[in-house]
Amino acid sequence: MTAPPPWRAVGGSGNSSYTAVDARRTLGGSVPTGGFSTNQTSPPPASAPATAPATAPGAPRTTFPDPLKQYVARTFEDVLPEDKKDVETELKRIITDAFNERVVWSLDWDKMPLPQTILAKKRAQMKQEMTPPAMASTTSGDTSPTAKAFGKFSISDKKRKSEDDNTASSSATKFSDRFDKRARQQSPYSSSTAIDKLSQREKEKRARRFGDGLQSVTPPSRNTSAMDIDGDQPLVGRCMSLEKKYFRLTSAPDPDNVRPLHVLEKTLELLKKKWREEQNYSYICDQFKSLRQDLTVQHIKNNFTVLVYEIHARIALEKGDLGEYNQCQSQLATLYSEGFTGHEEEFKAYRILYLLHTCNRADMNEVLALLTPVDKTHQSIRHALEVRSALAAGNYHKFFRLYLDAPSMGGYLMDSFVARERMAALACICKAYRPDIDIRFLTEELGFESDTECVQFLCDNGAADLIEQKSGDKGVPSSIRFQTLKAVRIFEEAKARAFKKVDIKGQM
Repeated sequence: MTAPPPWRAVGGSGNSSYTAVDARRTLGGSVPTGGFSTNQTSPPPASAPATAPATAPGAPRTTFPDPLKQYVARTFEDVLPEDKKDVETELKRIITDAFNERVVWSLDWDKMPLPQTILAKKRAQMKQEMTPPAMASTTSGDTSPTAKAFGKFSISDKKRKSEDDNTASSSATKFSDRFDKRARQQSPYSSSTAIDKLSQREKEKRARRFGDGLQSVTPPSRNTSAMDIDGDQPLVGRCMSLEKKYFRLTSAPDPDNVRPLHVLEKTLELLKKKWREEQNYSYICDQFKSLRQDLTVQHIKNNFTVLVYEIHARIALEKGDLGEYNQCQSQLATLYSEGFTGHEEEFKAYRILYLLHTCNRADMNEVLALLTPVDKTHQSIRHALEVRSALAAGNYHKFFRLYLDAPSMGGYLMDSFVARERMAALACICKAYRPDIDIRFLTEELGFESDTECVQFLCDNGAADLIEQKSGDKGVPSSIRFQTLKAVRIFEEAKARAFKKVDIKGQM
C-alpha cells in the first residue's frame, strides 16, 4: 500500500517536497539558499527537493520518485510571483490525486504538463465556453499537449482513442472527472456566474453531440382542422349542427366539432321541445352533456350557461338520476358565486335536501352558515329547513306532511330518501302501537297514496305474513290490520340496513 503524501500523513510535521521562497524584488542580490533562480537554465540536481520527513519507528515512510522531484523543480523555475499561489495549489492537487490513484510511481512525470500550463488551458477553455457556439466551433480542433493521457493518469475530458490506453479507460475517466470537478471548485478564477454558464455550455455541447440526428427531425405540420388556438385565447367552435353525440375528450378539442354560442342556443330550444314531446331521457341526457362540453371547452360562462345547467338538473331530478343532478348542482354553485343570475334560491333548497339524502352533516353545516335572512324567507328554502328540523327531531308525522306538500321539484329529491325514513317511522310505530294497527292509519301517517301501496311496501320488506284481514259480526271484512308486535324486529333490522349505506354517486 502506497503511503499518503507527506502533507496528509498523520502526525507528520516534516518538510514539503520543495522550499517556498519569496520572489525577488530587485535586480541585485543573491538567490536565497535552497530556492530556484528565475534565470536558471538547467534543472537542479535530483537531490534538491527535500525527502520525506523522518517518521517514528514502525510508521510507513513516504518517499517520492526522482521524476516527481524533478517535476516539482521544473514547476518553480519560471513561475510568476502573481501566479505562485495558484501554481502551488494546482501542484499539490496533482500530486495528491496521483497518490490517491496509486499512480505516483508509474506515471511518466517527464511528459506531465506543468501546473501553470494546466491553469492556462483551463482559463482559455473557460473563455471559449463563454463565447457563442459559432465562435467556439472554430476552436474545436485544438490539440494541445494537455489533451494527452499518461498511463492511467489523465487531465483531459477528451476520450483516448489508442488501443493501449483503452485498457485503463475506466480508472482514467473516473480520475479525469474528479480532476476537472475539483479544478472548477478550487480555481480562484471561477465564480457562481461562471459555473452557471459553464453548466449551460456543457448542456449545449451535449446537444451538439447529437445535433446531426436532431437536425434531420422536422416538426410535424399542423392540421388546419385540428385545434389551433392561442393559449391566451379561448376556442371558438365552427360546427353548425344542432345535435351532436357526447364523446369524452381524450385530446385537444377540434373547432370543427364544437358548436359556437349562437348554435348552442338553438340546440337548447330543440332539446326542450323534444323532451316535452318524447320524454327520451337517454337521448336528452347525452345531448345535454354534449352541450355542456361545448360550453366548457369554449370557456363560455354567462346566464345562458346557468340556464343550461338548471334545465339539465331538473330533468335529472325528474328521472331520479342523482349523479347527473349533482354534477349540474356543483357547477351551478360555482356560477352563482361568480355573479351569474338564475334560480339560486331554488337550487339552494335542493342542495339542503340532497345533503339530507347523503347524511352529510359537515356540508350541511356549511350550507346553513351561508344562508342569509333573505334566503330563509324563500318558500323552497323554508320548506327544506323544516324538513331538516323534522328529521333531526324524529318527527315523522311532520316529515311526511312536508313530503306531500313539497314545492317545485323538492318532492323528487325527497323520493330518494323517503323509503329510508318510512323504515325508521315503522320501527317507531311498531313499538308504540300494539298489538296491531289499521293499515289505513299507516297509509295516512307514512304518506302513501293508497292502502294498496302501503301493503305492497310492507310485503316488500318481509312483513306479508303480519297483515291480516278482520271481519265484522256478520263476516263482512271490516278492516286490514298489521301486527306491529311481531314486526318490531323486522323493521329494526330494515332500518339499520337502510342507514348503513347511502348512494352518493357524483357527490361533490
